[in-house]
Amino acid sequence: MRATAARMSRRPPHTTPDNVPEVEVSGAMRQAWRHAADGRHGQAVAWMARAGRMASGDRAVRFAQAAVLLGAGQAAQAARAVEQVMAAQEFRTGLKLLVLALCGAGAWTRAAAALERFFTRYGFDPDLRGAADLVCQRTGRPGWCALAPDGVLHWGSLPAGDMPDMALDGQPRALLPGGSTALPSYWRHVREIRVRHAGALLLGGRPDPVALGATLGAMWPDDHGLAGWAFMPARPDHCPELHLIDAGGRRSLTLRRGRVGRHDSAAGPGLPVWTFHVPWQALATGGSVRVVRPDGRDVTGSPLPVGLPAARPVFPAMRGHGAAPVRVPPVAPRCRVVIPVYADRVRTLACIDSVLASLDAPTRHVTDIMVVDDATPDPDLAIALGDLAATGRIHLRRHARNRGYPAAICTALADVRGDDVVLLNSDTLVAPGWLEEMRHVAYARADTGTVSPLSNDATILTWPDPAHPAPLVGGLAAVRWLMAAARRANGGGDVEVPTTHGFCMFIRYDCLRHTGAFRPELFGRGYGEENDFCMRGRLGGWRHRAAVGAFVGHVGGVSFASARADLLRRNIWILNRLFPGYDALVAAHIKADPLRAARHRLSVLVWCRGAAAAGLAGAVLLVSHGEGGGVARVVQARGRHWLEAGRLPVVLDPTPEGFVLRDGRPEADWPDLHFAWPAQEPALVALLRALGVAQVEIHHQLGHDARARALCRVLALPCDYYVHDYAGLCPRVTLVGPAGRYCGEPDAAGCAACVGVLGSVVGERDVTRLRHDTARDLAGARRVIVPSAEVALRLGRYFPHVTPHVHALEDDGPALSLPHFAAQDVTAAATGLPPRNDRCRVVIVGGIGVEKGHAIVLAAARDARARDLPLEFVVVGHTVDDAALLETGRVFVTGHYDEADGLALVRGCAGDVGFLPALWPETWCFTLTLLWRAGLRAVAFDIGTVAQRIRATGRGACVPLGLPVHQLNTFLLSYARAGHDVSRPVCS
Repeated sequence: MRATAARMSRRPPHTTPDNVPEVEVSGAMRQAWRHAADGRHGQAVAWMARAGRMASGDRAVRFAQAAVLLGAGQAAQAARAVEQVMAAQEFRTGLKLLVLALCGAGAWTRAAAALERFFTRYGFDPDLRGAADLVCQRTGRPGWCALAPDGVLHWGSLPAGDMPDMALDGQPRALLPGGSTALPSYWRHVREIRVRHAGALLLGGRPDPVALGATLGAMWPDDHGLAGWAFMPARPDHCPELHLIDAGGRRSLTLRRGRVGRHDSAAGPGLPVWTFHVPWQALATGGSVRVVRPDGRDVTGSPLPVGLPAARPVFPAMRGHGAAPVRVPPVAPRCRVVIPVYADRVRTLACIDSVLASLDAPTRHVTDIMVVDDATPDPDLAIALGDLAATGRIHLRRHARNRGYPAAICTALADVRGDDVVLLNSDTLVAPGWLEEMRHVAYARADTGTVSPLSNDATILTWPDPAHPAPLVGGLAAVRWLMAAARRANGGGDVEVPTTHGFCMFIRYDCLRHTGAFRPELFGRGYGEENDFCMRGRLGGWRHRAAVGAFVGHVGGVSFASARADLLRRNIWILNRLFPGYDALVAAHIKADPLRAARHRLSVLVWCRGAAAAGLAGAVLLVSHGEGGGVARVVQARGRHWLEAGRLPVVLDPTPEGFVLRDGRPEADWPDLHFAWPAQEPALVALLRALGVAQVEIHHQLGHDARARALCRVLALPCDYYVHDYAGLCPRVTLVGPAGRYCGEPDAAGCAACVGVLGSVVGERDVTRLRHDTARDLAGARRVIVPSAEVALRLGRYFPHVTPHVHALEDDGPALSLPHFAAQDVTAAATGLPPRNDRCRVVIVGGIGVEKGHAIVLAAARDARARDLPLEFVVVGHTVDDAALLETGRVFVTGHYDEADGLALVRGCAGDVGFLPALWPETWCFTLTLLWRAGLRAVAFDIGTVAQRIRATGRGACVPLGLPVHQLNTFLLSYARAGHDVSRPVCS
């Protein structure tokens, strides 16, 4: 239970951020489309896969991948790709591609379901006529039909000479022969259309008139005027009809094809919609402005008030005076919990059930649960709410039409007189104690107007990290556990905040009376209305507080679905016009972060309770640099080792202010814990001792300065020192000098000259002092552990008093031949790599920077091009300058890959030989093992542990460091040919 409860607090996994320049992504996509247009589909797939790896979160790129895969005949993969894209949002073009992909993959039953949905919601498309015929043949359907948005019904696959039967609202309607018929104009207004043949419903025989004629749209204000978009889901290429209505009258809007934002739109990822913009000077100065569809219904964000109330600054001025009392008032006799509902029956009923279950008998007696049904479209939800009201468990009020969250709140509060109020979203879960904690905070001070709890997703009130809201994992049981933990850690405590959050907001009765009602006339369907209330309260002298001893679970982001961004844009603009300085007020709070201490206390308690529940025999502290790479991989492996041994692995990474503790288990559940050093030294040491830390492993001190050493001295625990590179003796870490390659390890003067030119990576510029500190660390360690004898030998030249323990990071299996070593793993080769040609292919793996030999690879590629050698290179990974390599026409770079995908990608390259171009004496090299696991012999420079491992296993060759590039290429060609596998294309 504790693991489930805490999982919602987990930090985002350590992945490479999507910080690749957009120009590189778009360049890869252009290459893909160019190859596809020329019929080189294998190359197109590879280039689009590169774009996908560089922009892994971009749905537009993923959709483009699906299209390229389908063009390459990889229909099953195309179907999977487009289904992933449409998991977030269905759109016409995506569903069309899915139909074609499923047909191409022979998944006829699924194709029929997708085609049924397409014809029902989006109507006829001539490109799907052939697919519809095939689906009917393969699934035994009597035929198909599709109603185009212009009112023409098309059909096919019926027996020769036969006609379908159609009924509009149950009334038969004759059709004309010829495969299509125009329906009467009133078809848009019928409730039900049915098309059958011989009594059997046709595929697509239930067209949805509402969906076929729908127009979606939104509007919002900006500094220059009124902006917005619209499109028709069934006719995305057709310009919608919109009208603007203001005090000056009604007029048509001019729309142009365009995009809103950089990526997704209502039409689909990366797809255009129709946009409009009306300057302020073209609008009437008073009243409100509306943007409406042809049927008169407003688009999202309409109407918009043009003449706003007078602006009142809220920052940097602190707050007003007047309404707030100077003494705490009597506690209100009753409390009304208001839950506006619209859809999502399961979550809504779970919320209501959690509220009912959370109230003890005395509290329940003085608490009214008021549910406002804002015209739910779900009849089952409406019935369930009616049943709850009939049994007296809730009070229920209903709207005849959907009016939005602020109006629902006003409906619920219309008759409130002297009662406290709690506003609660229908996608929340509460646990016993939540209401009592908020009430306690509300009445602890005279001027408290509103109160909100902590949550997993509540902007500034988010725990454990407001910058990273987390999904609610574990349901009600998790919320109960975290509520109890919050009460234990922070019970009765509060922190002033600039505004509380409407997902769960306690409003004291006297604040409500003085501040006034919510304002649906300004904030429409919702978002920002609670901030408006809080700013008005602030100007009246009221303060707003977070009840840090309460936790309420929140699904978050469900309300309003795709309209959320447009409503936020609209209402935040209004807020800042009503209350100049609002954004600055919130920004100042975020910068000061007064909630940090309360969040930290809760996080520490989660660790302590979690550790106690895990039943582990103590813990081990793993000191690392937090930079990923090979060190992180070793730390993860050590974490698995210690967990299997019954110990809790705790990772200590550096921050600018001190340290961050991370849960080192593979399935990390607990939140990161930040500690300033030395200010929070006692708290950190106390926690480590409470966790039972009895041993320390130092894997890297980069970024720690002297702090890690100071902590280890205070802990006074046995310490093992792991050597992963040469940061302890070289300020540049890798022994690479100004020439861009292995420096040869000069004397102290030579090292000082190097640092003078290149600077220090480790912080310390004085090499003598650096080595002195390292010698002291090594002397104080219980064991010094190195990955190879070569590292032990080099370390011994500088620290002769040290006797390292050699512990290989992987088992090279030196007795195994390369084929037998590779056969230990049956991972299949990945697709989506460039197809083979008549060139020998050299595979390079990893992140190739300066020390890893980028300059060597670039020179080799240019030489291969200049001499027209039958030689090419594939980099499985990324480099410091992809563009320069790609420009040669002899290199393909896949882009960043996840470690779990590495072997499949290398095997998918179908290479002839692997190449490790590193120019420094690496202490290990996980990518060497990866090449061997893929069955590739490796060529490397004769330096460091890599060369030692190649010699020990015989799975490759070493060449002299400094070998001219033309000789290197000649060697790679001859070596590849000498050991060429006859099952692959022969090199020229």
